[in-house]
Amino acid sequence: MVSDMGYYYGYYMDPTYFLVLIGAVLCIFAQMRVSSTYRKYSGVRSRSGLTGVQAASRILQMSGIYDVRIEHVRGELTDHYDPAHKVLRLSDSVYGSSSLAAIGVAAHECGHAVQHDKGYAPLKIRTALVPVANIGSRAGIPLVFLGVLLGMNQMLIQVGIWVFALAVLFQLITLPVEFNASGRALAMLGDYGMLAQDETNACRRVLSAAALTYVAAAASAILQLLRLVILFGNNNRRRD
Repeated sequence: MVSDMGYYYGYYMDPTYFLVLIGAVLCIFAQMRVSSTYRKYSGVRSRSGLTGVQAASRILQMSGIYDVRIEHVRGELTDHYDPAHKVLRLSDSVYGSSSLAAIGVAAHECGHAVQHDKGYAPLKIRTALVPVANIGSRAGIPLVFLGVLLGMNQMLIQVGIWVFALAVLFQLITLPVEFNASGRALAMLGDYGMLAQDETNACRRVLSAAALTYVAAAASAILQLLRLVILFGNNNRRRD
C-alpha cells in the first residue's frame, strides 16, 4: 500500500510532469500567434470587397460543388465544415467580413468541402475516428486516474492509455487534413482570380498561424501520452 501511494503521489509530482508543461507552453504560444496574426489581417480589406460568405460561395461554385450549404454560426473562429450534413459554417468574424483573414478562413473551410467531394482519404479516416477520439479525449486520462485510485489496477491503466492513444491518433491524422485544406484554399484563391498575389500571401500567413495550433495540439497530446507510458512502464518495472 505504501508503494502504491508513493506512486500515486509521484504521478502528480514526478519529473515527467515537465512534458505536460512543454505541451501547455506550445499551445499557449500557438494560440497567441494565431490571435495576433488573425487580428492583424482582419483589419486589411480585400481589394475585391468579397465577404467570407461570398468568397466561399464562389469557390464552391467554381469547384463544381452545388450540394453544400453555407450557414452563419455564432462565435469567433468557430468556422468548420460538417461532412456528415454537407454544411459549411462561418463564424460572426468571417461570414460578413471582407477582410483578408476572413476570406482565408472561408477558403480553408471550402478546402475541406473539396476534400470531401474528391474523397480525400485522410479526411475519411479522420471523420471515422471522431466518435472514438471523443471518447479517448474524455475518458482516457480519467481511466488512468481511476486505475491508480483502485490500487494500481493495471488493466484499467492500460485501457486508459490505449483509449487516450486513439485521441492522439486523431490529432496526428488531423495534421495532413488541415495542411491540405490550406494548400487547396490558397491555390483556389489564386487560380480563381479572387485575390492578388500579395493578398494570397497574407492569407497564407493567417492559415500558417492557424495550422500551428494543430501542430501544438498534436505535440501536446503526444507528450501527455509519452508521460503516461513512462509512468506506466516505471510501475511495471517496480512490480517486476
